[in-house]
This record gives sequence, C-alpha cells and structure tokens, in this order.
Amino acid sequence: MNSRQIAMCAAVVLLASCQPKGPTPTSTLIINATIVDGTGSPGFEGAVRIDGDRIVEIGDLTQILGETLVDASGLILAPGFIDTHSHHDRDSDEYPHMPAVLSQGVTTIIRGSDGGPGLDEVSGYISQADINQGILDHPIAVNIAVFSGHGSLRSAVMGDDYRREATASEIEAMKSLLDADMQAGAIGLGAGLEYEPGIYSSTEEIIELAKVAARYGGSYSSHLRDEDDKFMDAIEEIIRIGREANLRVHVAHIKLADNTFWGTGDDVIDLLESARAEGVRITADIYPYLRWQSNLAVLFPDRDYTNRDTAVFTFEHTSPAQDIVLIDFPANPDYNGMSIAEIAHITETDVVSTLLDLAAAAGQYREETGQGGASIIAKGMDENDVVKLMQWRYTNICSDGSHESGHPRGWGSFPRVFRRFVRELGTLGLEEAIYKMTGLSAESMGIKNRGRLLAGAYADLVLFDPDRIADHATMAKSTLVSVGVAKVWVNGQLAFDNGQPTGQLVGRVVTLADSTKSTAAIE
Repeated sequence: MNSRQIAMCAAVVLLASCQPKGPTPTSTLIINATIVDGTGSPGFEGAVRIDGDRIVEIGDLTQILGETLVDASGLILAPGFIDTHSHHDRDSDEYPHMPAVLSQGVTTIIRGSDGGPGLDEVSGYISQADINQGILDHPIAVNIAVFSGHGSLRSAVMGDDYRREATASEIEAMKSLLDADMQAGAIGLGAGLEYEPGIYSSTEEIIELAKVAARYGGSYSSHLRDEDDKFMDAIEEIIRIGREANLRVHVAHIKLADNTFWGTGDDVIDLLESARAEGVRITADIYPYLRWQSNLAVLFPDRDYTNRDTAVFTFEHTSPAQDIVLIDFPANPDYNGMSIAEIAHITETDVVSTLLDLAAAAGQYREETGQGGASIIAKGMDENDVVKLMQWRYTNICSDGSHESGHPRGWGSFPRVFRRFVRELGTLGLEEAIYKMTGLSAESMGIKNRGRLLAGAYADLVLFDPDRIADHATMAKSTLVSVGVAKVWVNGQLAFDNGQPTGQLVGRVVTLADSTKSTAAIE
C-alpha cells in the first residue's frame, strides 16, 4: 500500500470515528421462520421484527446494525397461544414464572371461565380491581384476562344462605358488583352451574347478570349445568342465555361425559350450528384428554349422598369404579391417588357403598371447613367424540389445568394437540390447530390485538419445532415438562428460552378495551 492509500484509509477511519453514534437498537429480528399468523392461512417464509411490546414489521427484512437476531430455521413462528380456561393463576405465588404455561407456548391465560373460585369451593369475592392490583403487586410471566365469577358474586351477596334461588334484590346486588368488575376490565361473566353455589341459581338469574356483561361488549362462559344425561338441556340453556342477553356465549371444556351419548357429536354440532344460524354467537373450548377432573360432589347433582341409584348411575354411565381416582381427599389423605375400586377393596365394601361413604365424608369436611371436599379424575370420554367436537369450526383449545392439580392437562394440553391430533391422527391440520389456539381463542373471548401475527399487534409469540413439540405429562407423572417449544415472547420480552422461563415477569391484565397495563392501574 503506497503513502496515498494509507492516507486515504486513515481519513476514512477518522471520518467513521467522528460520525455521531445513535442509540443501540432495542428491536429483535426473527429470520428464516415459517410464519403461521393465527388466521388459519397457510404458513409462509419470512421475518418478524418486534420492538417494545409490539410487532412492528413482517416480511423480507434486513437486520439493523446492533439489533438482536434470532435464526428460526426449521421452526414455526406463531402468535402466543391463548388458554381460554386456565387455573394456573391459583399457583402464581409459588410459580410466578409460569413454567407449565410458557413451556406449552401459552402467553395469555383466562381466569374465571367456570365461575371462580372453582371446583365447588365457596369463598370470598375478589373484585376485578383487586385482581388488577394483585398483578401489579405480584407480577407474573404471562398475561391474564378475567371473567367475573358468578360463584364469587353469589357468595359475596348470599353468603352461606345460597342453597336457593336468589331474590330480585340479591340479583340487583350481584349486578352492581358485576358492573364494577366490567368497568375495571373483566371480559365477561363466567359461571359454574354444576358447582356450588351456582348450581342453585335459576336461568333467569344468569340472564339478568349476562345482560350487564353484554352492555360492555363482554361474553358469558360456563361450565354447563350438566355434562352427563342432561347435557343437551344444558346446551339449550346456554343458547337461551345468549339469545335473551344478546351476548357471546362460550361452552367451557365441551365434552360427552355420559357413555350413552358417545357417538352423538354430530347432533351436538347440529344444535350449536342451528343456534348460530339464528344469530346466537356460541363457541366452545376443549382439552385433548379422555379424563376429566372435578369435585366428587358433581357425581351427585342433587347433593344427596345417600342415593344409591345416583351412585349406580355414575358407574353405569359416567365412569367405572376403577377409573375414578381420588386426587385430593382431605377427609382421609391416605386415599389420595387411589381409585374407588381400590378403596372398596381395602375397606371390604362394595363400590356403590364406598362412593356414598366417600361423598358423605367429603361433604361433611366441606361443611366444617368451607374448603373443597374432594378432587377426582375420571376417565369418561371417547376419543372419537373428542375429535369430532375439536374439529367443530368454533371450538378452540384450552387446558382447564394448573401447576399442581394432578391432571397432565396442566402441563401438556397444547403440545398434546400437535402430537396426537395433528401428527398421529391427522384430524387437524397444523395451521388449523394454531388457529384454534390463537385467532379463534381471541375472537371467542373478545380480546383485541392478540392471537394474530400482524404489524401493530402485541408481541406475544411462540417459536416451536412442529415435528418435535409433544407432551410428556402423564397421570402418573403429571408435571413432566413438554418439549419442542424453543422460545416464547410475552409483550415483546423473551420469557422462555432453552427449556425454561427466563425470569421476565411482564404479564399484563388483558381487557376488552385493550387497556393493558403492567406498571399502572387499569384505565
């Protein structure tokens, strides 16, 4: 190199060093992804740029000097999954990083879908304003949207005197509480009509409350009044609520739990479609398992724990004694993990008498303590029905799970859909499954700016391997972590990476008005 060339090089270096340096970019660019946008449309190759809490660009993008680069070769990039029926918030004190949620690719959970506090417990009312403040004081790693729980409203107004229909003045008091919840950001009214105290309510009570939610554009979600022999009547009831209150209605964890109705999924779908044809905006969610979990009391709709006919009906129609397992039986913890048949064997009692004795003991414990009497898991669905109901165009995926419930759905629901129903059975397409976890879920819940991968939406994203994503949790080991999810972003922050949460607690309260705040009060 001659002296002139050396001088020119020095001038270039000097000029570059004198250039003003801008701030380091805060954005992240995800390249080489197969983008599945949450609409059900086919995936396409491209890149996505996120900055702050939003998606800012999608397409053929070039890296900005200094921005974070993620190479997503061979992976699917989709909107973060929305769990429309979750109980994971119950464990948030112990699990604020939400490992069971994030490891499945879920970025938003919905609380209160079956009336809250849930599973036949009668406890104090927690207002939406209190929930908002709770998230500010004790942040979690994922977003949360909340149904105001009918059971909680009823408990607050009626106290221990709830085993009857509410009076007009009591309904007005519940409506006032619900109105405040809706103003504070609740997305609607949730009810558990097979549980106490909701089991004693009239349809008219629910309609009057649902009208309050409707005024704010909210929806109504319900664990139906019956999931067994009166299932179709219960479907008719929620359709009536949607019709007369004029709001979206959502069937929580739809199932055919009476074996005499197995194979009638087409009849159920025909009824739902007929309702939609007349203008009732009805949808549903489902979890991908044949076993359900609930309270032992639901086996006795009349709460008569001396009725042998009811116990016989349970074993003939709902589940055999060997397939009903006590998960949490505080009246006698030695029975935890044992089936009704096993307990009958060790107590040298027939299964009918055993079930009656257990139900009576659980009921007495509940009366004395005010806590849930017993949690059970029972095998009570047929996979062909699960497939049929899952395929309905308005059914989205949920978990109905928690971190420590004992059911594998809390850790495995969403990956299980990909493993079992997309790859093994081929009953759902990849894009269809993602739609049922994202765009459809957001539509059903009335949530804006989430569930779609588009510029301007919140940067809730999941990056996963479509060939590897799978559940590992089982009945015997219900907390085994799913595999195949590579990264998860919540509100633009990397919340899950390298198989574990990153420690970012950036979840927000999601409202119908899209006024989602993590560090300030709900507007």
